[in-house]
Amino acid sequence: MTAASLYVTNTGTMVKRELFRTMRAVDSIVISLMVPVGILFAFVWVFGGAIQSGGGYVNYVMPGLLLMCAAFGSSQTAVSVAQDIKSGVVDRFRTMPIAGSTVLAGHVVASTLRNLATSAVLVACALVLGFRPQATLGGVLAAVALLLAFILAFTWLSTLAGLLLSPEAASGLTSITIFLPYVSSAFVKPETMPSWLQGFAEHQPFTPVTEALRAFLLGGDAGASGWLAAAWCLGLGLAGWMGAAIIFRGRRR
Repeated sequence: MTAASLYVTNTGTMVKRELFRTMRAVDSIVISLMVPVGILFAFVWVFGGAIQSGGGYVNYVMPGLLLMCAAFGSSQTAVSVAQDIKSGVVDRFRTMPIAGSTVLAGHVVASTLRNLATSAVLVACALVLGFRPQATLGGVLAAVALLLAFILAFTWLSTLAGLLLSPEAASGLTSITIFLPYVSSAFVKPETMPSWLQGFAEHQPFTPVTEALRAFLLGGDAGASGWLAAAWCLGLGLAGWMGAAIIFRGRRR
């Protein structure tokens, strides 16, 4: 086998390992599905009537909920990686004739697949609640590409965190990923926030990615938000990937 085909085969094995481990943890699957769906119902039924956004609050809030769901799911990768490091599984893999980096690639790919499945469930529930996207085919493809880029970026950042933190500390990332969307344009417009908070809300990754995703799904013009969203996803993804590669290589030595 060539080096490339061997790498793909090893990565596929690691992806299967992670997916099998996910299927054994039924409670984790239920929580990963129920948390975003529960937040969706809470925002649409509890806050939807009080917030005037035009076109229905579910249409406004859905892009932000998709990103919150993706960030929450991606943060679970940090716990999985940290557990593998602590249990010594990674050290045992290093004694085998496989590329060590496929261990991390397996975590990332499996997490991405889980996130896409959860996002599909969330969209289905939103459609029941009245979510009506008005995107063209190009808009749908752009939205899927942006969501995928966002998932990969946060998954690599979570992988880096898993290499640096204990499983207990890594589990705290979920709180951060759930908090950040609230201080963005995901649920309310930043101009409605206190002036001292608006600067942070407008200059953190969730706001431009949310605005771009909302434009793609609702048939609007993403404008500068599209380029900013791409830059954030690319920058965060590269930082996570390069940092994880350096830390993992250092551990091998």
